[in-house]
Amino acid sequence: MEGLNEDGQWIILMGLIASMIIFFFALLVNQSIIVGKTTAESVLDFPKSDIQDLRREIMRIWECNPDVQDDFFISIESLALERKGALIHVHIDTPNNMFNLHFNNGVTEYNENYYR
Repeated sequence: MEGLNEDGQWIILMGLIASMIIFFFALLVNQSIIVGKTTAESVLDFPKSDIQDLRREIMRIWECNPDVQDDFFISIESLALERKGALIHVHIDTPNNMFNLHFNNGVTEYNENYYR
């Protein structure tokens, strides 16, 4: 009897292995794109300029008048809630020469202590 030719089986097996490798690399690239997209979105969602503007305004007023009244901070908190939809709480500790700034817009929560 003549011997069977098994070359076709090797070709099919190598094609199956190559297609699985290509599928794995496509899946890997897809996941890396998703991770990069979510990282970029979180960086864009962070309200850095809003926090810097708020800190600069509080420091400017605090430097001019260290005994700032609570009415000023209540008006800042209500303006931030109305315009930006952010909850802001400012607490000044005069004996320790520091203020605490809390910022929360529903996506980002940020706390900062500033010492003079």
